[in-house]
Amino acid sequence: MSARSPSLAWVTCRVVCISHATGAGGEEVGRLVAERLGFLYVDDDIVARAAARGDISPAEVADEERRKSLVSRLLEALAEGSSDLGGSVVVQGLDNDDVRALIRETIERTAARGNAVIVAHAASYVVEPGDESLRVLVTASPSTRAERLGDADALELAKAARAVKESDAGRRDYLKRFYKIDEELPTHYDLVVNTDVLTIEQAADLISRAAAS
Repeated sequence: MSARSPSLAWVTCRVVCISHATGAGGEEVGRLVAERLGFLYVDDDIVARAAARGDISPAEVADEERRKSLVSRLLEALAEGSSDLGGSVVVQGLDNDDVRALIRETIERTAARGNAVIVAHAASYVVEPGDESLRVLVTASPSTRAERLGDADALELAKAARAVKESDAGRRDYLKRFYKIDEELPTHYDLVVNTDVLTIEQAADLISRAAAS
């Protein structure tokens, strides 16, 4: 049997959580892992687009009790086919804490359901460590990430480097506010993948094998 397409019968973990630094290729790696494991792929943007497709208003998102029912609706939309959720995000205030709470809660519930690859900045903090989960960090050096971001978004290198720095600062703030993490450590993860060294394909192979072992 090819290591690129492990049998679901051999997959021991129920959820792969991939945290990632901007420009490290975490989204691309996650999609390949989901494809190889036959798992649902979910990321922050997919959850936001599902919310937009459902015409969810900022007022609904801000109400904690109503938000619980919204999460159930989003889970159904994701289960119907996350790859079909096209269009731009129209939920107002995507960067505020209320919308981020909606995304976080949806990801937590997705992890509880299992058979999913979840790619988000704090994905690995939503599940407990154990045999049924694989918590992964996909990272790379700031210079490599800036170069990739510049190529992808047609940015000058200086602007791309500044965008990476700002994203890293936002990531640290997010982890502290939502998960009380003062300092992110490699020991928070089961596997750390450096895409300075590994290609996207190689990183996906490594993670898929770890999940199926």
